[in-house]
Amino acid sequence: MNAIYGCRTQTPEDPDEPEAEERRELTPGDVLRAAREIGLPSLQVQIQPGDETLVNVETIFYAQPQAFERSIELLGYDVDLVAQPVTYHWVHGDGTTRSTSTPGKPYPAMDVTHRYREPADDVRARVDVTYRVRYRVDGGAWQTIGQTLVASGPAAQLDVREAAPVLTRR
Repeated sequence: MNAIYGCRTQTPEDPDEPEAEERRELTPGDVLRAAREIGLPSLQVQIQPGDETLVNVETIFYAQPQAFERSIELLGYDVDLVAQPVTYHWVHGDGTTRSTSTPGKPYPAMDVTHRYREPADDVRARVDVTYRVRYRVDGGAWQTIGQTLVASGPAAQLDVREAAPVLTRR
């Protein structure tokens, strides 16, 4: 009887076999899920003149975008992510909205404004930002995810007052 002891034949199904350790292909969906889990920056709406404004007066809205760049490891790959704002969706809190491709600017610029038509207390204004995400895998070519991601900003409280002109003597 011939017997061989201590010998072991490795097969491709054997986890100790280096060729059996194939990495799963990384898909744009994997990168999209990772970007959602990380979360993109939400922006605080800035309002001028402040936490009070007047009916029928241009109220200025703006936001201060933040750069978003991350390097992560995903399914054994090194992935670089860059997100850029493409749309700012301004929610005025009175039932109206506006979308722009720019974040607006503080006074004296008046590129993103809104005119409230009725007085109101505790109007909740915010800005929601739509991001386009680009990524590269292991230092390769940049690719764009086909779907955009939205980060809703926190609401800012604003009171809308009504003022009447009054003539005075000098």
